[in-house]
Amino acid sequence: MTYDLVIAVDWSARAKPGPKAPTKDSIFICAGRPGEITHPVYCRTRMDAMAHIYTLLDAALAAKERVFLGFDFAFGYPDGFAETLTGQRGALAVWDWLAERVFDAPDNANNRFEVAAEMNRACSGVGPFWGCPAQVDLPDLPAKGTARHGHGMAERRRVEANIRSAQPAWKLFTTGSVGSQSLLGLPRLAALRARYGDDLSVWPLQSGWQAPKAAITVAEIYPSMLAPSDPGALASEYPGAGYDILDAAQVRWVVEAILTAQANGTLEGWFHGEGDPAEEGWIFGANAARAPVAPPLKNDCFALPPGVHWTPVDEALDHLRDGLSRVVAAEVVELERSLGRVLAQDIVALRDNPPTANAAVDGYGFAHASGALRMPLVDGRAAAGVPYEGIVPPGHAVRILTGAPVPAGVDTIVMQEDVALDAGALHLSALPKPGANTRRAGEDQKAGAPIFDAGHVVRAPDLATLSALGHGSVPVWRRLRVGVLSTGDELAAPGAAVAPAQIYDANGPMLRGLIAGWGMEAVHLGRAPDDRDALRTLLNDAASRCDAILTSGGASGGDEDHMSALLTAEGQHTLWRIAVKPGRPLALGLWQGVPLFGLPGNPVAAFVTAAIFARPALAVLAGAGWRTPRPTSLPAQFTKGKKAGRREFLRAKITPQGVEAYSSEGSGRVSGLSWADALIDLPSDALEIQRGDMVRVLPYDALLRL
Repeated sequence: MTYDLVIAVDWSARAKPGPKAPTKDSIFICAGRPGEITHPVYCRTRMDAMAHIYTLLDAALAAKERVFLGFDFAFGYPDGFAETLTGQRGALAVWDWLAERVFDAPDNANNRFEVAAEMNRACSGVGPFWGCPAQVDLPDLPAKGTARHGHGMAERRRVEANIRSAQPAWKLFTTGSVGSQSLLGLPRLAALRARYGDDLSVWPLQSGWQAPKAAITVAEIYPSMLAPSDPGALASEYPGAGYDILDAAQVRWVVEAILTAQANGTLEGWFHGEGDPAEEGWIFGANAARAPVAPPLKNDCFALPPGVHWTPVDEALDHLRDGLSRVVAAEVVELERSLGRVLAQDIVALRDNPPTANAAVDGYGFAHASGALRMPLVDGRAAAGVPYEGIVPPGHAVRILTGAPVPAGVDTIVMQEDVALDAGALHLSALPKPGANTRRAGEDQKAGAPIFDAGHVVRAPDLATLSALGHGSVPVWRRLRVGVLSTGDELAAPGAAVAPAQIYDANGPMLRGLIAGWGMEAVHLGRAPDDRDALRTLLNDAASRCDAILTSGGASGGDEDHMSALLTAEGQHTLWRIAVKPGRPLALGLWQGVPLFGLPGNPVAAFVTAAIFARPALAVLAGAGWRTPRPTSLPAQFTKGKKAGRREFLRAKITPQGVEAYSSEGSGRVSGLSWADALIDLPSDALEIQRGDMVRVLPYDALLRL
């Protein structure tokens, strides 16, 4: 699907012409082509707006161009309303009903409240429409939503439940109302349909969940759903162009977003939706378009309760879970690029699987009710991808191969091994059961059935499921960008020439590897010397291009612990002393609004704290939700005495007999990380572990991926 021209319209229900100077809550129209987007046009009346739209469309049709035209108001109402009002299912019936009754003068004078009252009278009870100015006295139109009752209509369409900020179309007046725009916009869309006929298709009311083939596609849009991370950037980039007015900026966002999705090949995913498309309609891209960036984290998201000195591991994890939220936006990617990505929305089946009843074996098909032990064969056969086009007469059979659609007139298949052929006829020793060897249409999944919840991490088997159920692209959260910074004068790049007092940076490669294994994007921030100004510069750079930062070293309170000191002086910082071994000090805070995890400098402690604390916290930031590893219990192949106080994580190796502990608990023994394939998780209680005692084990497989 390729559009030559994209038009976005921010509609208005003003009762008078807008002022001469552009202002908010007015009509703005933006048009753009690949590589060229014009500044929005301000229209004082709805008649002026339609005249401008007609000019754009007429020129595009004359040039044989394809056009996308989006309007920012609801195209339909909750399920059941159209039939209640018009006696017909389908939103287009409401359009035509409104077109016969709505009066909308050249100066914007209109009768929308009177029409809404008439619509309410078609429903039982009071409502569902509500809201009007104080001077309007219509008994059938309540001024407040709380006055409605018994009208039998849902408050929101299915798509509005998916977008929390979307408002229901029943509200006609006061802050946040959008219903009046639909009442005055849908008759204008009915006029568009009448003017352009088959050259125009309304998505998805006419085309379903497919890209329309008509030259003009008209669709419902929701501009704020496409808000960029910096909504004010347009006003700075184009001073004086009117982008300081939100309505003008929003239509530009829509045009840019659609042209961008078209250029990168992901626009197909914008045509996905749920439910009956002809009844309620859908917001274009609501299942695929980039969602707004989550609100920033609170400055106190890492704060501990007053007076806390040593924090148990479980309490620390609970505190992290409660204080964090997603920080990335969504994007649509092609199916094969979704491996390892986090789904941004619930995913449903777009088609039945299998789409038609089909054969489970190679054999012969017939109608069981009229089947005999001898049946003549019809000419031709049914094969996968090459169906039998005719109808198999009663008492006849047809050759059918595995996976072939079951022909009309067939409901049962006999395996080829169980028959004999003679003179063009099929001979059976016995009839199989009715429906034998057939797969029912949709027996795996029905169209609309839920497949995956938002937050699911896509695995290779999931690609088969998504593909089979109609998805060529899926909405996912953008990969979390996690910067990794190692600190300390003593560090050198791996493999570099080193002085006797230097050591190689083991944490940087390890942490970047962990991040990549978690499906996130690792950003190499280098190594910071023990210099506060240099560290500040590196952190400023990290905050400009990362969603989160992992540092190692300098997290405690010593003379050279500049990370902790800098966070305390210039960021938001909490030094967590966690009752854990190895580890203890974690410097957690925000740097210019970006969450920062200051891990210990010792590689073993850095690995343990990253796996136990950073992994689930980063998963929340990445949109995957809180994810803790699934433990297993194994018999100990070691003995150990442990004092009460700290929860301990021992490097371990899983064997056929149970689990072994590494020979040394010294956190300087880096090679023990590679020897191990698991961590033994010992509680904070005092213990005396004997061989054969069951211990809690966290396999690396559970720690090295989400």
